[in-house]
Order: sequence, then structure tokens, then C-alpha cells
Amino acid sequence: MRITVYQKPTCTTCRQVHAALKESGVDFDAVDYYTDPLTRTQLQGLIRKMGISPRELLRTKETIYKTLKLAEREVSDAELIDLMVKNPDLIQRPIVEKGSRAILARPAERLKEILQRGF
Repeated sequence: MRITVYQKPTCTTCRQVHAALKESGVDFDAVDYYTDPLTRTQLQGLIRKMGISPRELLRTKETIYKTLKLAEREVSDAELIDLMVKNPDLIQRPIVEKGSRAILARPAERLKEILQRGF
């Protein structure tokens, strides 16, 4: 079963995960979700596979997070997903998916656990 890494190529953690997978000889697909945006359905599926809430996937230090005042107001999960699809800077990265499981590979060391234990 192939692994897919959802990443931003300029992200340091994403580059570390990419290098670690290559080093391990793991066959994987890399998706830059800035040039190949995630659909609402894809993002919902990844969140479900990670077993987290949409809010847990938010990058809270991003300017867009502050601009949208996401810390200061109640926002439904559906609205958060829509905002993340529209503003990919809100999505924590990299997300590593394999079959029915996905993890947020942050910090990059989390990937080692997965490669050793398997998903």
C-alpha cells in the first residue's frame, strides 16, 4: 500500500520527512497541497483517518489564523474545514497517509515511529 505525503515543499519539517522516506527506501507520493489543493472531501477524510478534530489541525501561528480571529470565536468543524480548504496555510503539515490511517508527522521524528511500527 502506497504512502502519500501532503506537504509544502518549502516547509523544513516536510523536507525532513521527505528525506527520511527516501532514505528508508519507502515508495511514496508527495502532494504539494498548495499547487494541488485538497478538496473538502479529501481533508475531511484525512482528519477522520488521523482521529483528530479539525481544530487540532490548525496552524495557530499563521497570520490568516489571527486575521480570521479563529481563537476568539466559535467556529463549527464544517466551517473550519471550509476555511482550511480555502486557506492552506491553516493546515498543519506534513500529513502522511497510508490506507485507512494518517498521521501528522510533526515533529519529523514521528515518522520513525511509524516506519518502525508500521501504521
